[in-house]
Amino acid sequence: MEIKVLIVDDEEAVTRAIAGALEDEGYRTLTARDGREALRLYRQQGADVVLLDVWMPDIDGIDLLRRIKEVDEGCPVIMISGHATVSAAVKAMKMGAFDFLEKPLSIEALLDTLQRALRQREVQRAEGPFPFPRGEERPSLLAEGEAGRGIVPQRTLKRSTVLYGTGLHSGQKTGMILLPQPPGTGILFCDLTDEVVVPGDLDHVISTDFATSVGLRGVTIRTIEHLMAVLHAYGITDLLVKVDGEIPVMDGSALEFCKMVDEVGLREGGAGLKEVVVDKRYEVRDGDRFIAIEPADRLEVNFCLSYPPPIGEQEVTFVLEDPERFRQEIAPARTFGFLKDVERLSKMGLAGGGHLHNVVLLDERGVINTELRFPDELARHKVLDLIGDLFLLNRPVRGRVTARMTGHRENVALLKKVKEGLGL
Repeated sequence: MEIKVLIVDDEEAVTRAIAGALEDEGYRTLTARDGREALRLYRQQGADVVLLDVWMPDIDGIDLLRRIKEVDEGCPVIMISGHATVSAAVKAMKMGAFDFLEKPLSIEALLDTLQRALRQREVQRAEGPFPFPRGEERPSLLAEGEAGRGIVPQRTLKRSTVLYGTGLHSGQKTGMILLPQPPGTGILFCDLTDEVVVPGDLDHVISTDFATSVGLRGVTIRTIEHLMAVLHAYGITDLLVKVDGEIPVMDGSALEFCKMVDEVGLREGGAGLKEVVVDKRYEVRDGDRFIAIEPADRLEVNFCLSYPPPIGEQEVTFVLEDPERFRQEIAPARTFGFLKDVERLSKMGLAGGGHLHNVVLLDERGVINTELRFPDELARHKVLDLIGDLFLLNRPVRGRVTARMTGHRENVALLKKVKEGLGL
């Protein structure tokens, strides 16, 4: 079937170049130089996908997006721009844009985005546009008994979504666009202004200083652990995350990420994925600090923190049984830090976005800027970080973790031992 693409851009050279490239790939193209012409063409001839520039005379891209969605809510609209802000991208995604691409366009990236948009439209036509309501049982595509053999469903989001916030360490306003992916894709990250796609896995971890960061070919995506924890808890195995360099910190916890997933819903597909089933005890130790994982029937985490009074000792044991329990017991726990470290982190160029509303701040008197959400919130946040780091294997993990006073560096060191031991 012939696929029709409407290209809307006030730069004739741009429309001509894109149209030529797409026609070489077998697409039929329509072109418009402004919003009024685009609306006329769309109402007369329709389109399977719209490529839409943000900045145009008369009717700008954001307004035209709204009008196209009024005509056909299901039409995938891909926004393109050479000088749009993160806030413009976020606004477009909230209004229903499928994706946001920066000029100059890579034809390879454009074709990939078009294919993803067309696949999503076909799924929506087959299944309808609405996610599973919260609390409703999601039908599994796996054969009966596969769960007992360590096979779990492959999941992605029901549709694209977006969040807007501040990076904890960069201090910069940052947008995050989450795009559903087909089974077998894995968790991928991409900078909003760069075409480099960075796998969110152990092999691409480049820093564990105060956060977990992944990178490739000079592109770094920082502070991924809270989002990765939510993906782990919800069993989301395939996703593309476009972000402006750093995952937004939100309120310092993972709660907003949970709400986002609940609102969008999940979709299952593929033949299933084998869990990482720990076969023996693995351990990393540095004096009194240690972390170990050993065989278990599910993912269990025991974490112990020990600081001088008034903080004292905090110990938490958590079993990852379902997203609801994670959402209630672990996701709300916020990032914490010590007042004495703030100046040092600032000199290192870190914690620029750490403010009183998104970090639990401590000094020798204890918590000085907020009320704790749990008496043991600090230990719960370490569990959150750990669940996120474990998902660097890109598959759910089955094992019992015991840890004391450890962080991202030890988590990653342990995962390397597990990966080598299991031959992953």
